[in-house]
Formats: sequence, structure tokens, C-alpha cells
Amino acid sequence: MNNPIFEIEQKYGQSIWMDNLSRDLIVSGDLQKMIESRGIEGITSNPAIFEKAIAGNQIYDHDIESGSKAGLSTLEIYESLVFEDITNACKIFYPIYENTEGLDGYVSLEVPPTISSDTNSTISEAKRYFSTLKQKNLMIKIPGTPEGLPAVTEVISSGINVNVTLLFSVDSYVDTAWAYIKGLELRAERGEPIDNISSVASFFLSRIDTNIDNRLDAL
Repeated sequence: MNNPIFEIEQKYGQSIWMDNLSRDLIVSGDLQKMIESRGIEGITSNPAIFEKAIAGNQIYDHDIESGSKAGLSTLEIYESLVFEDITNACKIFYPIYENTEGLDGYVSLEVPPTISSDTNSTISEAKRYFSTLKQKNLMIKIPGTPEGLPAVTEVISSGINVNVTLLFSVDSYVDTAWAYIKGLELRAERGEPIDNISSVASFFLSRIDTNIDNRLDAL
């Protein structure tokens, strides 16, 4: 109970999500321990995180070899590895999702960065990811770019949880909030429920910190 993370939750009502995921954390039980001992209530991932997790890590070798022998493409092998990790993480966090009535307990999976400027492809991949994994506490990460925001609206209106990433300014955050609201309005207009659709805006404070630190060092 002296853990400062628990104190943050108790005093300020803030939830701590971890920005890291690997199969080692899941298989070893360390992720479950972090939930119990450190108060972690959600987790995010992205292609860079998975690249670091997979590269040079023997825990993935068997599945990579099996995928290769089955004639799968590099992308198909990557997705098979990532989808398995995300699914297992969702199951670990699901009790938190239930206990908080959908406020916490989410696991984020990002659409490919190569389609960040393609609205239709972003929508298609987000829907494919969500329908393939079939996890209520899955969040699809979509960049808050001019091309990404219409995708956010459409994906939210389809009943899919969205984590909007790549935000660097207050204006971007405001645009993101309106994209979310518009998606809910479209669902409401169709008479569809909106009480179980969640979204978060990932403001890249660490990137801004790094940029400012470099400028201060230069001065």
C-alpha cells in the first residue's frame, strides 16, 4: 500500500497504464504480478515495442519457424505473434475491465504506421483487428493525424474502442475529442448503444520533454 502508484490512484483517481508488452511478461507471470503489486490497470503497445520484443528473443522462435514452414508472409507471421500476445494480455486485464465497468483494463494494438495517411485503410485494418481478436477490452490505436481523425469517427461509430495516438498539441487533442463525440453521435442517430464505447487520447508528453531537453542543452 506504500507503492506510489497506488497512492496516485487513491489520492487523484488516476490510472497507470504501462507502455510495453512482450510474451516474456505474459508467460512468466510478471504482467499479472505488476497488476497486483504495482497497480497497473492497462497496457499499450505499438510496432516498435513488438519489434524490440521479438528481435533476438527465443520465445518467439518456434512460432516464427512454424509460420515460415507454413508459407506465411512476414506480415502474416508478425500478426500471428502480436495477435496472440494481445489476446492473452486482454484476458489478463479483463477482470479489471469488468470490475471498473469498462473504465480501465484495456490493451491497445496499433494499426500499421505505413497507412497513417490512408483513412480508408486505417478504418479497414482497425475493423479487421477488432473482429479478429474479439476482445471487449481491446483498444485500436489510430494516429490523430488529419487522415486519422475521420477514421477515429468511423471506427468509434462502429462500436470499436479507440486509443488516439501521435498527439502533440492542445488543438490536436480538441480535434480528437470532437472526432470521438461525432462517432458516438452517429451511433446514437442509428439507435445503437454508446455506453460501452471507450476512447483515450495519448498525448506524447515524453516526446515533447525530449525535444525541450535538447533545446535546453543547446542553450
